[in-house]
Amino acid sequence: MLTHTQVVRLIFGLKLRQLRQERGFTPAALAQTVDVSVSYLNEIEKGKKYPKADKILAFARALGVSYDELISLSLGKKLAPVSELLQSPVLREFPLELFGLDPARLIELISDAPTRVMAFISTLWELARNYEVRQEHFYLAALRSYQEMHDNYFDDLEDAVRSCVARFRLGTDAPFDLHQLEDLLGQEYHYLIDRHELGTRPELARLRSVLQPAARRLLLRPGLTRAQEAFILGREVAFNYLGLKDRPYTNVPAATPGSFEQVLNHFRASYFAVALLMEESQLVADLQAFFSYPRWNAALLLGLLTRYEVTPEMLLQRVTNLLARHFGIGSLFFLRFDQHDARAPYQLTKELHLSRLHNPHANELQEHYCRRWVSLWLMEQARHSGSPGLRVAAQRSRYWQTTDEYLCLTVARFEANGHASSVTVGLPVDDNLRQKVKFLDDASIPVRWVNETCERCSIPDCEVRAAPPVEIERRAEQQRLAAAVQQLIQGQ
Repeated sequence: MLTHTQVVRLIFGLKLRQLRQERGFTPAALAQTVDVSVSYLNEIEKGKKYPKADKILAFARALGVSYDELISLSLGKKLAPVSELLQSPVLREFPLELFGLDPARLIELISDAPTRVMAFISTLWELARNYEVRQEHFYLAALRSYQEMHDNYFDDLEDAVRSCVARFRLGTDAPFDLHQLEDLLGQEYHYLIDRHELGTRPELARLRSVLQPAARRLLLRPGLTRAQEAFILGREVAFNYLGLKDRPYTNVPAATPGSFEQVLNHFRASYFAVALLMEESQLVADLQAFFSYPRWNAALLLGLLTRYEVTPEMLLQRVTNLLARHFGIGSLFFLRFDQHDARAPYQLTKELHLSRLHNPHANELQEHYCRRWVSLWLMEQARHSGSPGLRVAAQRSRYWQTTDEYLCLTVARFEANGHASSVTVGLPVDDNLRQKVKFLDDASIPVRWVNETCERCSIPDCEVRAAPPVEIERRAEQQRLAAAVQQLIQGQ
């Protein structure tokens, strides 16, 4: 991440260069006036060096500005977006090194071409404002990119889980005994577990857990399922065992927004917890057996949920950790949809794409997601059943007017309070998948043409269309206009 010192040096260098050029000084002329070498001036303007007070005063006099104006962190109108970016918490807290980015190289890029960088930054800022992109959106997008870079499998975290199991002699047979986690938190990390107080706070109804760090008191909402408690306890073990200090104190990081480091550490602790509850070699063997079955059988997938006593999201998220490493299925996607009640819109609340951005992805334009997706129609089936519980389905989804096809495995849940949700893993249909998944060609798996959103879909006579294809019509009108203009230009 960029340090405050680096930011100060860079802004000073950009301002010095801008003033020098506005005053008509060449680098050699200004260097001679201030009695420094041209090479030293060049390093100052690139943000690599910061002069002492007497030299700053000499620069200020030569350029006709005050000392305070020269050292302030504000830049002129032309470079204001660069200054905003450099001083924003997003850039200061963003761990560039995780993505292979050298902060020094970024500084050099900005100092070499500030006006071009400024134009690019202004464009990003404008797009962010137009689409109401908030800081947490940026952090979550960066986190997804980080997961995708590693195929969502992290050797260091898998090794840490094995090390923790060995150190504290934890049993890993499924289902994981969650009493081990509670004992570990109490005896090793001196936690107090409170399953009452959070239930007395109706204003915190959306939270499942809150940690009071000073008292090391973990508040758990009464009525959590065994799986939910196990995940929360496992995550607390992870924060302590991995030494993750910068962390959120609730199960919803957005409830107490902080830095990207908090978002990243929350992900790492969550990964650790799920890997602890579903030991790698056991789940790989169970997935091999599941994929080797010659017929699609929803009961087998439900059986895995029962065996590990985890939520559908925990299971399918863990599956995305293992498919690339152990099955060679690296190009996949994961989606979570939520619908608060029958009249509410479907919301894509979580997504992950490995290798590339697949066709089913979030759309922030208030458009209607394709109702042919198994993720949505299974939620509808679960809701119409009227009975709370889980439903499982598979679908071969072929994307309209593309060659893309995915085997989608979905688990949907309908709850007594009217909330419906689904989680889906999509696996690209190719020769590798045919070798790994024996039930792929089972005739009981429906094959459907699907698309992204109704507004962008030209599938004729769609029986579940939720909105007219206005974007298709807009594009067609643009094409007709372009053709008419071209004919006129050619004198036809």
